[in-house]
Order: sequence, then structure tokens, then C-alpha cells
Amino acid sequence: MTRSPSEQAVGGRLPTRLRAREGLRAALVPVVACSLALAGLTAWTSSGAAGSPPRIAAGNGRVLLPQGSSRDTAAFFDITNIGGSEDQLTEVTSPGAEETLLSRRERAGLGAADLVRTTGSVRVPAGGTVTMSPFDLSVTTRAKELGWQAGDLVPFVLHFRYSAPIEVVAVVVRPGS
Repeated sequence: MTRSPSEQAVGGRLPTRLRAREGLRAALVPVVACSLALAGLTAWTSSGAAGSPPRIAAGNGRVLLPQGSSRDTAAFFDITNIGGSEDQLTEVTSPGAEETLLSRRERAGLGAADLVRTTGSVRVPAGGTVTMSPFDLSVTTRAKELGWQAGDLVPFVLHFRYSAPIEVVAVVVRPGS
């Protein structure tokens, strides 16, 4: 009759050789699992399937001509990510503006005015484009001074979570043009 390891124990303890073998078996499972995961990740990144860093381009900047004596207005840009990983637009600044905020327009319902809410960041998907417009996503801003004219150029800097800031110029346009 063959005795189990617990029956072979002397005084309730396994012999040293048996304990060492059980310890090695227990350690072998996580080591093999980590090795397989590392080999898989290495193959994935070597094949290029892991994606490339984000590559952001921005253009088509427009800023609406402020109306009357107000200095408040909105700016819009097209942001394209031709890289393999997503990025996030986190902030927009301008030396020509006192304040700039990323904003999103939300439908309030029938007969009610739309709501404009600030948003912390905007996702720029890999291989995708974010097109800002007066009907969705925009940069609300306050001009430092009155007197912007249609055709004036206003510099902006777009700041991203992973990519370097991008300088882009917005043309002042009349609303509805």
C-alpha cells in the first residue's frame, strides 16, 4: 500500500525533500505564467500591433466675431490623430484671450435653450478626427480687448495629455459664415 505525503509525515511535518519539491511546484506556476505573458507581449509589440504613439495635427481654426460690446465668443478647430494611440485635449490657451474653456453644448429639450457646460478633456481617438462646431464641442473664450475684425488672426495653443502642445491660428469669422 502506497502512503500519501501526509501519511509519510513524521510528527505532522513533511520530510525536507518532499517540502522542497512541493515548494518548487508552487513557485513554478506563476513563473511559467509570467514568462508566457511576457513572450506574448513581446511578440505583440514587435509585430507593431501594440500601436504607435499619438500623432496630432490641428487646423481649420475659426473664432466667432464677438457681438456688440461683448468680448465672449467661441473658437473651433479640427484635430486629427494619425497615430496608433488615443490622446486627450486637456486645455486650450491663447495670448489673445483672457479665459478659454473647453465646452460642450447639450440639448435641453423642446422649447428650452441649449446648455453649454465646461468639460475637462476631450478624447482624440487613434486614427480619428475631432471636429469642433457651434452645435457640439467648442472653446468658449473671452477676447482680451474689443476690436477684433473679421479676418483677424488669433493664436491658440492646444494642450494634450500625451502629445506636445500645438500652436494653431484661428481666423475671426462672422457668425453663420
